Amino acid sequence: MKFIQKNRKIILASQSPRRSQLLRQISIDFIVKASNFDESKIYYDNPIDYVIALASGKAQDIANQPYVQGEIIIGADTTVYHNNLYLNKPKDYNDASEMLNKLSGNWHSVFTGICVIDCLNLITKTTHSETKVKFRELSNEEINYYINNFKPFDKAGSYGIQDDFGAVFVEEIKGDYYNVVGLPIVKLYQILKDLT
Repeated sequence: MKFIQKNRKIILASQSPRRSQLLRQISIDFIVKASNFDESKIYYDNPIDYVIALASGKAQDIANQPYVQGEIIIGADTTVYHNNLYLNKPKDYNDASEMLNKLSGNWHSVFTGICVIDCLNLITKTTHSETKVKFRELSNEEINYYINNFKPFDKAGSYGIQDDFGAVFVEEIKGDYYNVVGLPIVKLYQILKDLT
């Protein structure tokens, strides 16, 4: 079986600790470089187009930097989509509370876009993943406790499924769990295998 070659340098264009943890989990050697891509300029009605455009913008921003010489760049972006609205990272306490109240007792979709750029061979590959998530009914006390104690201001939809109290909000999922964490690692691994 062909595995990912260790002689290819990989850059993750994301400061997300959850994405870094998932890459380490599957034994990927990489470095992190934060992208300066302006996400506010991107909007698509279709959530698949939206997350792929954001992931591509982040990856391309790093690929254009002068220090990049033949590396493989990984860009990713995750959004929560509910009732035709994007629930991205909350701006403040009230924004987080409003999001969690919208999700309470309802299904929503988590979309992640991935863009991988092979700067040596000038190849770009994109993909996406969608996972459907059902929240149980949340009380105001639970929402207030969660925001005050876990401060989910760096998480799309104002919750994390993997490592904090947000895990008890989720009643059911349909699809890739790791996509909800922030990176569909099976799809990413397959792309990296193909490129290396």
